[in-house]
Amino acid sequence: MARNEEKAQSMLNRYITAKNEENKKPKERRPFLTSECRDLSDADKWRQQIMREIEEEDVVEEERKVKEEENQKEQEFVVHVPLPDEREIEKMVLARRRSRSC
Repeated sequence: MARNEEKAQSMLNRYITAKNEENKKPKERRPFLTSECRDLSDADKWRQQIMREIEEEDVVEEERKVKEEENQKEQEFVVHVPLPDEREIEKMVLARRRSRSC
């Protein structure tokens, strides 16, 4: 009985390792032209990879657009307060000193 369980476990391990290797990045390069692919399973694998890449690009592009819109909305309500330059600051300091000394 133990032997059958061991066989089943080893078959499961082989299945899992095969699935994991299938999900890894392909070792060979993806064919540039679809006509170069002769195996249906390879063609399906490349198709799925291309679809994932397109979806990822769409998500990134959508996130970029949302961030742009948020930045534009934030910029609309920003109030610009002009800061005094050094001469104005010196004048203020001198005026304050004069008012304190009197």
